[in-house]
Amino acid sequence: MRTTDVIGYGWRALTGYRNRTLLMLLAMGIGVAAVLMLTALGEGARQYVRGEFSSLGTNLVIVIPGRSETAGAGPATMVGVTPRDLTLDDARALTRHPRIDRIAPLNVGAAEISWEGRKREVGVWGSTHDLLSLRHWSLAQGRFLPDGEWERGTPVAVIGSKVRDELFGPRSAVGEQVRIGDRRFRVIGVLASEGRSIGLDVDEVVVIPVASAQALFNAPSLFRILIEVRGRDAIPTVIDFVRSTIRQRHQGEEDVTVITQDAVLATFDRVLGALTYAVGGIAAISLAVAGILIMNVMLVAVSQRTAEIGLLKALGASARQILALILVEALLLSLLGGLIGIAVGQLGSWALRTAFPTIPAWPPDWAMFGSLAVALICGLLFSLLPARRAARLDPVLALAGR
Repeated sequence: MRTTDVIGYGWRALTGYRNRTLLMLLAMGIGVAAVLMLTALGEGARQYVRGEFSSLGTNLVIVIPGRSETAGAGPATMVGVTPRDLTLDDARALTRHPRIDRIAPLNVGAAEISWEGRKREVGVWGSTHDLLSLRHWSLAQGRFLPDGEWERGTPVAVIGSKVRDELFGPRSAVGEQVRIGDRRFRVIGVLASEGRSIGLDVDEVVVIPVASAQALFNAPSLFRILIEVRGRDAIPTVIDFVRSTIRQRHQGEEDVTVITQDAVLATFDRVLGALTYAVGGIAAISLAVAGILIMNVMLVAVSQRTAEIGLLKALGASARQILALILVEALLLSLLGGLIGIAVGQLGSWALRTAFPTIPAWPPDWAMFGSLAVALICGLLFSLLPARRAARLDPVLALAGR
């Protein structure tokens, strides 16, 4: 019996029992589609987080006040109380390293901004001229903070696009005087719409000079120091320099936490990667359920085709050939179900990308090939029992329908 004969026999068996075939194709297709859609969601979340951290800047080192072995987010950091304040002088001392490209000291708070009776609550960032380039932001109008002395609390502000729309409407905001908290500032620029970045809506931010923010919030300690390093290979050297400099300035105590963008991203990457594999494995269980369905249906099929199998054996078909006929039929069924599942999974992933445009929900290649391979393996394994039962039938009894 030639290979083409075996495949043709399996195909005719599938098309001859359409309801049974459609039932098994549906089960296998749902399993494969579930694997693709869930892994696409997990991979999309991972890529989304990577993109969010990339928007922070490249080769970024972050200095956080307060010593912490995790991420520096202890109770002392949250309320701004640390053994020693992280000051503007500390930030200025870090500019001496030749491999540091930009430094942006950062002070963060919330205040009410108002203009001619219109008011709203906004997040206020106190920083310097380098923040614009370090965060890869762009301006829609005007200019950014002046590149001058950090200690000068110039009363100027750069506002987000949503703040501009809500306060000024169609009117130009540049040059207008606004009140932030209990102080007046002149708007010198409007940030271009950037959307959300690591939970921060850039469109709703107001940026003022860091010294002005310290005076506004009466907070001499910096919230963070953002450092952009000139080259990824220089990051370890810069980290050592930051720690030694702070230690020298803080009487031998290293009371800051230094983290890198890559380190944080690697942690998220591992967590979300493991989550993707986990949900893919959970979805793959449905393929095993589909395999059990194939086994049950194939057992019924063998009992229904007992006379047919007996005729084949009476005509000289060996037990191995009967085994091959049943297995090829199951493999064809699994292959078709897997391909249908891939098509449905791709369609479902497209629907996810349409519903959530910010999440690049593309199923990874390993999920497509892996789910198809698991579908074939499940179809093969769970069809062994029906195939062996068919191969062991006695031709005389089988022809008699027993």
